[in-house]
Amino acid sequence: MYCIITGGTKGMGRSTAEIFAANGFHIALVARSVADLQTTKAVLEERFSGVEVLIFSADLTDAAAVKQTGAAILAQWPQVDVLVNNAGTFLPGTLLDEAEGALEHMMQLNLYSAYHLTRAVAPAMVQRGRGHIFNIGSVASLTAMNRAGSYVATKFAMLGFTRSLRLELRAHGVKVTAVLPGSTLTSSWDGLEVPDGRLIDPQEVAQAIWNAWQTGPTVCIEELLLRPQLGDY
Repeated sequence: MYCIITGGTKGMGRSTAEIFAANGFHIALVARSVADLQTTKAVLEERFSGVEVLIFSADLTDAAAVKQTGAAILAQWPQVDVLVNNAGTFLPGTLLDEAEGALEHMMQLNLYSAYHLTRAVAPAMVQRGRGHIFNIGSVASLTAMNRAGSYVATKFAMLGFTRSLRLELRAHGVKVTAVLPGSTLTSSWDGLEVPDGRLIDPQEVAQAIWNAWQTGPTVCIEELLLRPQLGDY
């Protein structure tokens, strides 16, 4: 079995790579940092015997690079069973005062990377009549947030893309799931003091993705909304 994960060297992406590798999947990791990719590859292959980890360094805001990466993975693997579009970023700011280009940058990484990689990979899933695509959104896909207008816009768009993709692919045996985590312990919170219980463990998000993958062919979990038990911070 074969799984592609963007942004797979940290946070939710890395936790997802670990749980799929633990269950025998070969993993393709796509991220910008070569050093992080090499470190994650070494850890996964040492921990999970027999698992092959491919690494691809790419600027996921560059549509051509995303397409080339998808083609390179398909050239090395006989199939793709799971695609996890996890890459994303959050640049805080108000719509009127944020830095010029903030919206464009977040749209390119949070939405367009998933769009282009899906278009590169999904046709092979359709041809096989099987596959599962997970698009990582946010609770910001559902509701506005302070000082996050452009980020919210990208995540609303990601959910719309995911729902449309689900409609288009469901007759072909390909499942599509939107993953909508609340406040999650990632590098975005580095340096901030957050009370215990107010951030989701990335491993819990990965477990939810794994559970959705394991459902039988007659059911698709269309959306996974995960919130901290005590509420978002």
